[in-house]
Amino acid sequence: MKHLSLRKFYKKKILLLLFISSVFSIAYYYGIDEKLIVLTAFILSVFTEVFVGVGALIAAIPIIGPMIVKLITIPIFWVFNAMGTLISGIAIKKGYATEMARGRILTLALLVGIIIGYIIGNFIPIE
Repeated sequence: MKHLSLRKFYKKKILLLLFISSVFSIAYYYGIDEKLIVLTAFILSVFTEVFVGVGALIAAIPIIGPMIVKLITIPIFWVFNAMGTLISGIAIKKGYATEMARGRILTLALLVGIIIGYIIGNFIPIE
């Protein structure tokens, strides 16, 4: 099996990230509306997955890399959880309790399935 270095493996993502960063820097310098820049960055990040590559590069740094990635991603999940709880509370107040219960049951089933899959995946390694 052929092993690739990180530089060769992430060459396209690094070049794409540098290009996107320079385009956004130039756009900001010339006074283009910040909302348009953020919208464009969001759309590009969804379709190119360039930030996933950046996260992988940061995580590849020995010892401290995974901690940096965790410090960035854990608060994002906290915010998502808080938004879900807030929206659930508003929906229950408006009378959608049975629909919310069904949604919570489906979410619980999905999470249990993910956990079981993770456990089985660790017991049966694919090589």
